Amino acid sequence: MSDGIFLIQKDRSLIELEETSYSSESMLQELLMDYPNLLAGGQINNENPWRWLFISREMGIPLEEGGGNAMNVDHLFLDQDGIPTFIEVKRSTDTRIRREVVGQMLDYVANAVKHWPPETIRKHFEDSYPGDKPENSLEEIFREEGFDSEDYWQRVESNLRNGQVRLHFVADIIPSELERIIEFLNEQMDPAEVLAVEIKQYAKDDIKTLVPRIIGRTTEARLKKGSRHKRKWDEESFFKKMEEENDKEVVKISRDIYEWSKSRVNNIWWGEGKVDGSFVPQVEHKGSKYQLFAVYTSRSGGRVETYFAVHAKAKTGPFNSINKRKELLKRLNSIEGVELPPESIDRQPSIYISQLNSEEKLNQFFASYEWFIDEIRAA
Repeated sequence: MSDGIFLIQKDRSLIELEETSYSSESMLQELLMDYPNLLAGGQINNENPWRWLFISREMGIPLEEGGGNAMNVDHLFLDQDGIPTFIEVKRSTDTRIRREVVGQMLDYVANAVKHWPPETIRKHFEDSYPGDKPENSLEEIFREEGFDSEDYWQRVESNLRNGQVRLHFVADIIPSELERIIEFLNEQMDPAEVLAVEIKQYAKDDIKTLVPRIIGRTTEARLKKGSRHKRKWDEESFFKKMEEENDKEVVKISRDIYEWSKSRVNNIWWGEGKVDGSFVPQVEHKGSKYQLFAVYTSRSGGRVETYFAVHAKAKTGPFNSINKRKELLKRLNSIEGVELPPESIDRQPSIYISQLNSEEKLNQFFASYEWFIDEIRAA
């Protein structure tokens, strides 16, 4: 038992609060859901404290693409940079907190990054904040000047796809065995961040105090990772990365897609992934933004990620219609060598840039999205 916490009353009497255990793991989970600031973002960065957006409790994770949920992470939060934060809660009396919980958490994150459709997080957010405009909750929590919710969700997707996530272990007491593991993982893993939050509870009669403490942010980890895991790509850095990792043909096709996009859309959004660069052409129409697709650098040859799932979730525009998405799928599949499955209309499968390796194929790709843009602007 550690020393207590002392409160001085107005009459100068002293009340000693004693450290007490949580009655259940569920109680600690509920406290985090109701009071996200217990995650102590200010201890991690006191100049720009991490602010938390609760997404879901017991969020399901599949073991394969399109599969049913096979396991559940206790909580998922996002911060103001759109970084997904996975929370696993254990009481110190649970023997699994020493080592087993680490493998459990790594299993969750590895499968979520690989198998969660990008729209999953946004759907859970909307379910957790019901109403006509759940996006207002983002602005209220983050209070950023000029906050753009569509750009925010783009960052969330980019972070998830690039493994730019956080793993937070939460308990009333973090045992020394777990602390050593967390410090080691946090120093070695990049861009992911691994931390623990110890939240001790002190109480007496009707008075209760919660004291959070961040564990795992060692000096070495801070030097390696910096204060934030954030990189804003642009045209120069994107194509430099493309040239470093791909052959000349892939670079040329990527450049052709970029130049075509610049001439057809209102805006190019540049990604913020630490490893892979990306850009997303956006069409603005009647006050709404519509993303066409995303182009990513990668050692596997670069890829164009289709945005069917984003179109399906759009509040406005023709492509929340299943028939319009089927038509777009049909047009893309008419390109020789492209065979996106029928279920793509609700997902975000990729076309490798090397598949667009002729003028005819590239023109068919452009024609598909010329039609897409025409449909948006005609709506």
